[in-house]
Amino acid sequence: MDTQRLILFFVFSFSLLLLWEAWQKEHRPPGPAAPSTQTAIPTPSTRAGTPVKGADALVPTSAPAGKLPERLRVHTDTMLAEIDTQGGDIVYLELLKHKDTLHETKNFVLFGPEHRYAAQSGLIGEGLPNHRTLFHASAREFTLEQGQDRLDVRLQASTPEGIRVTKILTFYPASYRIDIAEEIANGTAKPFTAHTYFQVIRDGKSPGGDPYMAQTYTGAAVYTEQSKFQKVGFEDIAKGKTPYPKTADNGWIAMIQHYFVAALLPPEKSPREFYTRKLAEDLYSVGVIVPVGPIAPGADTRVVVPLYAGPQDQDHLQSVAPGLELVVDYGWLTVIAAPLFWVLKLFHNWMGNWGLAIILLTVVIKLIFFPLSAASYRSMAKMKLVTPRLMKIREQYADDKTKMNQAMMDLYKTEKINPLGGCLPILVQIPVFIALYWVLFESVELRHAPFYLWIKDLSAPDPWYVLPTLMMASMIVQTKMNPTPPDPVQAKVMMIMPFAFGVMFYFFPSGLVLYWFVNNILSILQQWQITRMIGGEKTAASAKR
Repeated sequence: MDTQRLILFFVFSFSLLLLWEAWQKEHRPPGPAAPSTQTAIPTPSTRAGTPVKGADALVPTSAPAGKLPERLRVHTDTMLAEIDTQGGDIVYLELLKHKDTLHETKNFVLFGPEHRYAAQSGLIGEGLPNHRTLFHASAREFTLEQGQDRLDVRLQASTPEGIRVTKILTFYPASYRIDIAEEIANGTAKPFTAHTYFQVIRDGKSPGGDPYMAQTYTGAAVYTEQSKFQKVGFEDIAKGKTPYPKTADNGWIAMIQHYFVAALLPPEKSPREFYTRKLAEDLYSVGVIVPVGPIAPGADTRVVVPLYAGPQDQDHLQSVAPGLELVVDYGWLTVIAAPLFWVLKLFHNWMGNWGLAIILLTVVIKLIFFPLSAASYRSMAKMKLVTPRLMKIREQYADDKTKMNQAMMDLYKTEKINPLGGCLPILVQIPVFIALYWVLFESVELRHAPFYLWIKDLSAPDPWYVLPTLMMASMIVQTKMNPTPPDPVQAKVMMIMPFAFGVMFYFFPSGLVLYWFVNNILSILQQWQITRMIGGEKTAASAKR
């Protein structure tokens, strides 16, 4: 039983260490502010033979005198977007069906202004239209009306040599997909060959407003059938590391942050080259290069790469592109977390409330672990009955540890008590607990999901600390029901643990605290019943003697 206490103590200490590291991460001083001037953003590197001449390729094509960049506004039922006519970049993206993390009266903004975050595209080659070129649009306001199946925003630019590029951004109803198309018309007398690039640029800041225990990933990711899902952190990008296949005929590349993703999704079975690059201080790009041509004189061609910029809704992501659902990062416990989320979603479909679904999931998990828990509580109940005898043994052999341990083992053998009997259920449930933590914290479906009364967001801490306080009280009851450790130091540690865990749970998602509280209530009832049964058996056995 001392071993069990030791295990619990180490689990408790490790949990406090994680909490401290998370608190330090949340409160560490911010890095130096990025310069306010616009940073030069280079076009991607390409294979040998592509007509790129370093910084010369960044020179914008000439625009009519007096023309300045403008912002085009696009309204759909799911987003409000702004497109800069310099480059045709998507520089602002407001998601109308998702609220801001800190201000629930405001919509969530994925692209700018809090972060340097944008989607760009263009042609690689000297003097060709790219994300520095000033494009022309026929209007400044675009609205996807009810009943329309699509909305095209067209921007045009051309070179003095006769290459005309029409950039078409296509928006769809009830969708976070934006098709980015480059239509290239060859008005020269010679065949034309080039490469198009599509990229997402972002600073390295994590999204603000996450609770203290947020250890979520912010960075790049690449998926191919060959190498599957691979993360590429900002530090790896800065060091020039490329653990992903650079060329493929399938797959996608993305920028990931908590709950949301911006992914470039080239069509399957088409050649592409992936790249990641550090552009400037705290500015990174991920992108894909798609070859174009040759285009005969007087002919034209079209290259389309869809951009998905929206929530990490797992059901929807699976239908958008193969492997895109993997951006929902459950970590090393995905094998447990994924089935947990599937069951949780099933219960939600039945009950219509994520809090009730968590309660029902808790009951199911408790039933699964019922045999292990019963064995643990039987061991605890028997241990509680022999605790006075253990105390006498400790007093009798206080100066001889060897004899004391031998006498205790003989007592365990006589009473048929396994001193480690209570450890297995605890150890088994720890991975489930951690996996459920990541399910509640990583699943955008539970973001701002209400329960009842004061709990408006199950993925955020309880604003009034009611659930953590109730959970702390339930842990105190459990501690009182358990046998008192013979060692006074261990006894004090076990008395402190409910309060320490209660404080730690103040920063946990309220959905997780709800799970733990309901689990504690069920455990108390089970332990009370088993303790009562063991006591009755002991009394009956004594009466027969």
